Amino acid sequence: MTDRENICAIEAILFASGGSVSIDKIMSALDIKKAQALEYIKVLVEEYNSEKRGLEIIKLNDSYQMVTKKAYAPQIRTVMDLKRNTPLSQAALEVLAVVAYNQPVTKAFVEQVRGVDCSGVLSSLAAKDLVEERGRLELPGRPLLYGTTENFLRCFGLSSLDDLPSLPEKEGEKEEPLTGEELSALAGEAQSLLDMAK
Repeated sequence: MTDRENICAIEAILFASGGSVSIDKIMSALDIKKAQALEYIKVLVEEYNSEKRGLEIIKLNDSYQMVTKKAYAPQIRTVMDLKRNTPLSQAALEVLAVVAYNQPVTKAFVEQVRGVDCSGVLSSLAAKDLVEERGRLELPGRPLLYGTTENFLRCFGLSSLDDLPSLPEKEGEKEEPLTGEELSALAGEAQSLLDMAK
C-alpha cells in the first residue's frame, strides 16, 4: 500500500474501533514498523488539527483514539439526549489523586491516607470508569488493587500518567502517604485539569 493508503487505513481503523487502538495493533494490521506507524499517525493528527473538523485523534499511553472535539459537546449532547456529567466531589477527587499517584493501591491504603472509609467513593469512581481493579495483592485476604483507566486520562486531558503534575517534594523527608492538606491541593489541581479539559 502507498503512504496515503496506510494513513487512510489507520483513519478507518480508529474510526471503526470506537475505542483506543494500540500502536502494536496498528503495526500488525498494516504490517509496518513502529517508526512508520508513528509517522503516519503524526500526519493524520496534523490533518485533523489543521482542518476545520469535528473530530481529533488523541494519544492515550501507547494507544490512539478518534474522538469528537470538546467544542461540539453541547450539540452532541442535544442530539444524543445525553446529560451533563456531574462534577466529582472533593472526596472523589482526593481518592482519585491517591490512586493516580500511587497505583496500584489497595482500598486500605487509600483509607489510611484519607483517614475515612472510601468504599462508596471507589465504587462511584469505578462506575464512572475512572478507576478499575488491577488484580489482587499477594497478602492474607488478597485485597483488590486499584489503578486509573484510559478514561481517566481522557477526562483529564492527559496522554499518560507521566503528564500528571509532579508532587511537591519536601526536603529530608522519606516518601510517606499524602497529608490531608496535600490531598486538598492535589484535588484542586485535578479540578483545574478537569476544567481545562472541558
